[in-house]
Amino acid sequence: MDANEVLLLKDVQKSYNQLDVLKGINLSFKKGEFISIVGKSGCGKSTLLRIIAGLESATEGTIVMNGNKLQALNPTARMMFQDGRLLPWKRVIENIGVGLSGNWRDKAMETLQRVGLEDRAHHYPSSLSGGQKQRVALARALAHEPELLLLDEPLGALDALTRMEMQGLIESIWQRNQITTILVTHDVEEAVLLSDRIIVLQEGKVARNLDITIPRPRQRSHPSFNRYVDEILTQIMHQDISVKKEKFNIM
Repeated sequence: MDANEVLLLKDVQKSYNQLDVLKGINLSFKKGEFISIVGKSGCGKSTLLRIIAGLESATEGTIVMNGNKLQALNPTARMMFQDGRLLPWKRVIENIGVGLSGNWRDKAMETLQRVGLEDRAHHYPSSLSGGQKQRVALARALAHEPELLLLDEPLGALDALTRMEMQGLIESIWQRNQITTILVTHDVEEAVLLSDRIIVLQEGKVARNLDITIPRPRQRSHPSFNRYVDEILTQIMHQDISVKKEKFNIM
């Protein structure tokens, strides 16, 4: 592996009952990168993320993390899902502490402060909004100080304004800590807004591996923003996006 690479996927394939979901995936991820994986539903995005986490095993191929072949759970990774997966019978701070040892309460409170929810430490999840639950889920992942943060559609169920707030929070935490982050999302604009690089999966294969060079902090009004969005959508939809806009009179 290159000195800057933390994760390497070599010829990774995944099949379910002779159905090939992933087909010969070869990818590398550098330390501190923010990468998004996009594509149509069923293209293998979440399956790839679960294999990187070690929650599923590849049918064929190799996953190398920090020079070591991954054969079980990835101990350096933490995953955040679309639903917070909080334990309803535990208070917020206790949810953060799941899996931690030693003086875990101080660390749990510190991570709650990082996501702006220290005042909710002793509340139960049922009293939280959807956005607050996702902040707790993010804090729980960060409390383990992962080298690799895996985000599987974590903002998909949120309203537009809460989603924008969470996007800003995730970006600020990533910039502060430089954790290698891989985001699976259906939202191409979100991917362009947050990512150093976007990987387009198509029918289980890497169809595009695109660097995003818009300077940070990013604005949707940047001249290149819509160009990247259109380029990626065109790749996903197999058609010229400008023709589609003209057909439906979209300005």
